[in-house]
Amino acid sequence: MKTNNLNFRVNHQINAPELRVIGANGKQLGVLKLRQALDKANEAGLDLVEIAPNAKPPVVKIVELGKFKYEQEKRLQKQKRATKASEIKEVRFSPFIAEHDFQNRIAKIRDFLADKQKVRVVVKFTGRQMDSRSFGYKLIERVVEVFKDTIVIDMEPKFLGRHLITVISPTNKVKKEKPDLNLKNAETKN
Repeated sequence: MKTNNLNFRVNHQINAPELRVIGANGKQLGVLKLRQALDKANEAGLDLVEIAPNAKPPVVKIVELGKFKYEQEKRLQKQKRATKASEIKEVRFSPFIAEHDFQNRIAKIRDFLADKQKVRVVVKFTGRQMDSRSFGYKLIERVVEVFKDTIVIDMEPKFLGRHLITVISPTNKVKKEKPDLNLKNAETKN
């Protein structure tokens, strides 16, 4: 059985003498005694659920319990998805990367930045490449130069073991580049 934060007091579990009651239609019914609120819920054939226990007086709602818990669970899932979107993406380079491979990785970084995600740029050194650390710094400078004013450098380049790492994040100016189809068609007609 999965555990979550969907533990609400329901019907006779509620112990406050006075409650602010919200009806099944979403309108406030006012402050009522516990017995009156339970009677209203029974008349409607629904449950009385405490949604704000720390309020003065506590707030309860007349709802169908199963439907209410389902909606709360969906809301929690949506919040979890929103927080996952902010994770850092990583793109790895080698210090002596070929031009085509470099352009592919730049395109990937551009996609991540367009999706408003932070990117960790890593230059991985192996073996004797550690003797040529300056190539890693030049490579990161080249990456930063490609994006110029569309990024913010969150972490300056620094070595962690055999990896030279920097973190960049997008400003509001990043856009996904789409090829101009009109230009392409004009070239083919000539």
